[in-house]
Amino acid sequence: MATKEVIEEIAEETQAPEIDSKYRLIILAAKRSKQLQRGARPRIDIDTVKHKNTRIALEEVMRGRVNFTVNNGDEE
Repeated sequence: MATKEVIEEIAEETQAPEIDSKYRLIILAAKRSKQLQRGARPRIDIDTVKHKNTRIALEEVMRGRVNFTVNNGDEE
C-alpha cells in the first residue's frame, strides 16, 4: 500500500473529531514524534523497541491521546 493510501486510511479511522483533515493528522503526529525523539514518554501502551516514534505518534493521535488547540488566526 502506498504511503498516501495509508495516510488516508488512518485519517478515516481517527477517533478524535477535531482532526478534520489528513494534513492536520500528519502535522500533529510529526510534532508528537519530535517530542518522543526528545525523550517524552508514550501515552499509549506499545512496545517502543518494535515501533518507531512516528508510528507511536500516529497511534497516539488516532486514539485521541494528543491534546491540541486549533488557532484559526481570526482571534485577536
